[in-house]
Amino acid sequence: MIGFLVAGLVIGALARLIKPGKQNLSILATLGLGLVGSLIGGTIAWLLGTGSIWELNILGFVLAVVAAVLLIGTAEGMSGRNRTHV
Repeated sequence: MIGFLVAGLVIGALARLIKPGKQNLSILATLGLGLVGSLIGGTIAWLLGTGSIWELNILGFVLAVVAAVLLIGTAEGMSGRNRTHV
């Protein structure tokens, strides 16, 4: 469980580094999006037949980072629409 949290944090941090621009997300949001991204990436890798969703493999890791980048972009877009600019 702790390894899963650490992997989610690493994946979320990598996704924030890859995504250009400044993200206004907290560390908890980064962790959450990294965890969701790792679940999505692991599931896609599992569906492609590379192993279990809970195993760490290259394809699952790459897909998890890509999913987390997309999730961070979506979260940024949603939070940007809710703000009012004066």
